[in-house]
Amino acid sequence: QLQFVESGGGLVQPGGSLRLSCAASGFTLDYYAITWFRQASGNERKAVSCITNSGEPSYYAETEKGRFTISRDNANNTVYLQMNSLKPEDTAVYYCATSFAHNYCSRNVPFYEYDVWGQGTQVTVSS
Repeated sequence: QLQFVESGGGLVQPGGSLRLSCAASGFTLDYYAITWFRQASGNERKAVSCITNSGEPSYYAETEKGRFTISRDNANNTVYLQMNSLKPEDTAVYYCATSFAHNYCSRNVPFYEYDVWGQGTQVTVSS
């Protein structure tokens, strides 16, 4: 079964940091662009950041630029999202995903066109 396994979430105080991991299971991810999404309670799932198969990053919101860094380690079949200077509004469940039909980074690909997802990891930023 093709899936991702996300980890690294937790409770952190404002201004703190977390590094999320997205490990591929059942396939090797080095060919694919990988996107991180987040979904806050009651809100739509939104793309946060993406990395192409060649390692080029994209960040989809001005609020994340400079705070979040996406990277990939193909040897370990894992993509990471380093999140610094966390804010309460970053609180959400974070998911990683890939789309076989849209194997590139674009904020315009709707979440329902992604084929492989993980179960998500909860990030809570609170004092």
